[in-house]
Amino acid sequence: MNDKLSATQANLAGDDLAALERLKEAHASVLSELSKVIVGQHEVIEQIMIAIFARGHCLLEGVPGLAKTLMVSTLARTLNLDFNRIQFTPDLMPSDIVGTEVIQEDKTSGTREFKFLKGPIFSNIILADEINRTPPKTQAALLEAMQEKQVTIGGQRNELPSPFFVLATQNPIEQEGTYTLPEAQQDRFMFKVFVKYPNYDEEYLIAATTTTDLDTDVKQILSGEDILRLQQLVRKVPVAPHVIHFALRLVRATRILEDECPEFVKEAISWGAGPRGVQNLLLGAKARAVLNGRTFASTDDVRAIALPVLRHRVVTNFNAESSGISSDDIIQRLLEELPERHDGDQMVPEVQKAFG
Repeated sequence: MNDKLSATQANLAGDDLAALERLKEAHASVLSELSKVIVGQHEVIEQIMIAIFARGHCLLEGVPGLAKTLMVSTLARTLNLDFNRIQFTPDLMPSDIVGTEVIQEDKTSGTREFKFLKGPIFSNIILADEINRTPPKTQAALLEAMQEKQVTIGGQRNELPSPFFVLATQNPIEQEGTYTLPEAQQDRFMFKVFVKYPNYDEEYLIAATTTTDLDTDVKQILSGEDILRLQQLVRKVPVAPHVIHFALRLVRATRILEDECPEFVKEAISWGAGPRGVQNLLLGAKARAVLNGRTFASTDDVRAIALPVLRHRVVTNFNAESSGISSDDIIQRLLEELPERHDGDQMVPEVQKAFG
């Protein structure tokens, strides 16, 4: 390993170990606070936490009544961040999200000028509730904000507060009154998480606790400054070359024009994941490792987040849909058949040179 990578590990072994321990403790505390309000859904909460500390956005899909909105709003309370909920409806306009310019008169001078009134997107956590209830034109209002952390109004760039996350909920597209989220919009989300029905015992607890006069107080665990520092820690986590190669082979195996693409994938998909898929696999693996108190990311971390990272980036064709094959089925089979290591899994020379 070169000197700069060794220095990164040394930093993690020294000054950042205390921060790593704080994040591990904060992670446990947040889960404990959320459990006061949310019953079950541990995997969903874990994936949201990974996305936040990896600086990503998260799309939650599930039928109505599964506490998606409550989950996000409660998480915002535990993280002590500014929070705005935007209810997406068919008549929602882009200006209702990002804001608009209005003419205001200066009573002293009598002159008129445009003034920008900020929309609800100017907050740390945005809950885009039922995002697929609004047409694509309004959905697209989030594109610049999610990618660039800014909005442009009247030729002026307006920076969004930091940290900034979009946690969107959507109902299955088969439901009445929904619009399919465009692929470009979906690709801005790091994770697409399926929120499933609770099991019998969990639903019993939900029924017992939510039909009484029970008031739960959720404590604030982390501030915005804490989250920014911990996000920087995640970026410092080293990744071995063979882990990067594994993530890259997995993504390239979903592209039907690549030599690495298996025949069963070519028969089932229209197109596969782009470079953002690899980036999010590695960032998510780093965040998962740190949340579990480890100073390095492994192929097991990549495997654990492969489905939420890739399921909305792998688009199945008619053959797969008619046979009942989903993108999850394809990704799962790739994970089973893809070898973790190749003899040539070394650092690319250009990267070696960049690290000195």
